[in-house]
Amino acid sequence: MSVLLFKLNGIPEDEAEDIRALLSSRDIPFYETSAGNWGVSLAAIWLQDDTHQALARSLIDDYQLERVKQARLLYQQQKLNGDVDSFWQRFRREPLRMLFFLLPVVLVVFISLTWFVGAWDS
Repeated sequence: MSVLLFKLNGIPEDEAEDIRALLSSRDIPFYETSAGNWGVSLAAIWLQDDTHQALARSLIDDYQLERVKQARLLYQQQKLNGDVDSFWQRFRREPLRMLFFLLPVVLVVFISLTWFVGAWDS
């Protein structure tokens, strides 16, 4: 019986390619389903049977841990090089864009708090 191994919705294509290569290199039989024409189906990698499930899951877990470590290392390197903007640096560089995104947030907080504080007055 087929076993769902890895959902492909929302993951980068390079990660999906790495997972496919990892499974192929270990001769683990799998197949893929797509999200379909409208994107409502489940895009995933499936095992043809559950005999390789533990090995495949272990390989994918190890791969993802390594990928997270590499992403964190890259972020730290970018941060040290000054390539990552802080909130205030971005606000100074793109004030209109930041205000465009901040105003709805402030509006929602204001409406939420006004209702909450107004309930205590009664």
